[in-house]
Amino acid sequence: MINKVQLDLLKKHIGPFFFCFFVLMFLLLMQFLMLHVDKLVGKGLPILVVIELILSNLAYMVVLAVPMAILVANLVAFGKFSEWNELTAVRAAGVNPIKLVLPVLGASVLLFISTSYFSNYILPEANHKARSLFIDIRMAKPGFDLEENSFYEGIEGYTFLVRQIDSESDTLRNLTIFQEPVEDRYRAFIRADSGILESEDDQTLSLFLHDGSILRYIPGQNRGTEKMERTDFSRYRLSFDLSELSFSRTNPESRSRTGRTMSGEAMLAVVDTLKDEVQKEFLNFTKRTMQEEQVPFKLDASTDMYHISASENDTLPPFDTDLPALQILEGPESQISALNSAINSLNRHKADVESFKSNIDWRFLRIAEFWVEIHKKLSIPFACILFVMIGAPIGMLTRNGNLGVAALISAVILTIYFIAIIQGEKFADRGIISPFMGMWGINMIYFIIGLLLMLHVCTPLKITNLLQSNE
Repeated sequence: MINKVQLDLLKKHIGPFFFCFFVLMFLLLMQFLMLHVDKLVGKGLPILVVIELILSNLAYMVVLAVPMAILVANLVAFGKFSEWNELTAVRAAGVNPIKLVLPVLGASVLLFISTSYFSNYILPEANHKARSLFIDIRMAKPGFDLEENSFYEGIEGYTFLVRQIDSESDTLRNLTIFQEPVEDRYRAFIRADSGILESEDDQTLSLFLHDGSILRYIPGQNRGTEKMERTDFSRYRLSFDLSELSFSRTNPESRSRTGRTMSGEAMLAVVDTLKDEVQKEFLNFTKRTMQEEQVPFKLDASTDMYHISASENDTLPPFDTDLPALQILEGPESQISALNSAINSLNRHKADVESFKSNIDWRFLRIAEFWVEIHKKLSIPFACILFVMIGAPIGMLTRNGNLGVAALISAVILTIYFIAIIQGEKFADRGIISPFMGMWGINMIYFIIGLLLMLHVCTPLKITNLLQSNE
């Protein structure tokens, strides 16, 4: 049963937790926008699509922000509890500080379970949806956006060059348009003193040109008999179909999934499939290498020796060689034939071995990548528990509940943690270390540190005393 002191300490965590959570979400969101703003600008995307993309990417930010907010909240709450001498009063009353930490630790276990569920089932779907949106956005063509003294090729079949754009009247000055030939029009070179763009709807755009000329290239019946036709105009209209410039959505389920867009169960099924493929590759390779090669050796029953039957005219003596296998053959042609056969067989076997090795290595790396993602779904949420074990005793020891101090300490702890996670993931993906060590190595180190800190503040066993006794 939770007493009033424990309940009050839990309440002290709520404010700092939510404040840090939303601040971290905002910072992660700003980082995301700065990294991807160039992919969103100039595409003519509907605002709802941009909002959907942002919301889909908020999922991975939640998984990162929750453990970080827990660390800061513990440093602030336990720092204030110790700063206001409440910890001293509790100890004077004979209450072990571990009883203050247990409710917070229990709450962190609940957050670990909920974050793990979120990471395994909700995050992959959000990642898959965001990935599909990114692909659709990348495939979308840029909108109709002319710039002065720059060639524009956004509309298929046309190249525009505008020398001056009057922003007040939306008038284009000194235009040059190169028109590519298609079924219903000739190749043409269009020039005009001015022009105005008008859009009747989202799918059609009209360009009204004034005071210009059109130079058309009309092909003749025979090759090399092309004719040129010049037409002057005072007013001319060009219409463009903008349907290809509009953004179109693709069903996310029609796209393939990667490790980050799959649940743990789905990845385990893929891992089992890859293991079966490795076993089949090994069995096929073994069968190929165990098959008897068709070589020109025959066994002489009278002498129990192998030889290659030479022709009747082959009367040359054999080569003088140190290789016993060649000394038993009759004549130099037989020896050369045997050497060539052996070299060809070795070359084929070498190519087969290299192909087998590359196939196996690729599948093992794929298995490692999937195992990294499986472990990551639990290792990062497990930091919710680790940061309570580290943050609570550090807060008690610092005796300072200032948010700035807590942010500084947490920045150091989190920097080390996420650098280790990122590097561990890279090493595990390359097969340098195991996926378990790559994702759980820093967790094990932090668990030991947290356990020692908890023993330091909750028991008479002090780390400083142990160090002094060793000296």
